[in-house]
Amino acid sequence: MQPRFKIKKGDEVVLITGPEKGKRGKVLRMLPLESRAIVEGVNMVKRHTRPRSGQPEGGIVEKEGAVHLSNLALVDPKDGRPTRVGYRFLADGRKVRFAKRSGEVIDA
Repeated sequence: MQPRFKIKKGDEVVLITGPEKGKRGKVLRMLPLESRAIVEGVNMVKRHTRPRSGQPEGGIVEKEGAVHLSNLALVDPKDGRPTRVGYRFLADGRKVRFAKRSGEVIDA
């Protein structure tokens, strides 16, 4: 069974620690078995690639590296600051995430 996380693909997150602390980006991909996420524009790494049909010259490609989920915080939709995430049930019985900083529902 795969672990469940409070951050999902498409969420806007901010790095809360590390050399790129304070950078923001959208989660492009989740790696649940490694407890990591790939965030747009954060932790850029260079990969030396061989020539292939998609890239005939090969060369050095810059792309996003994975970031551990403990180093990420969700951005509060109300004020844009980092927040923790909780769960709540709505009146219609749906379980939704909410920002603990402002109480705003994240995925209504």
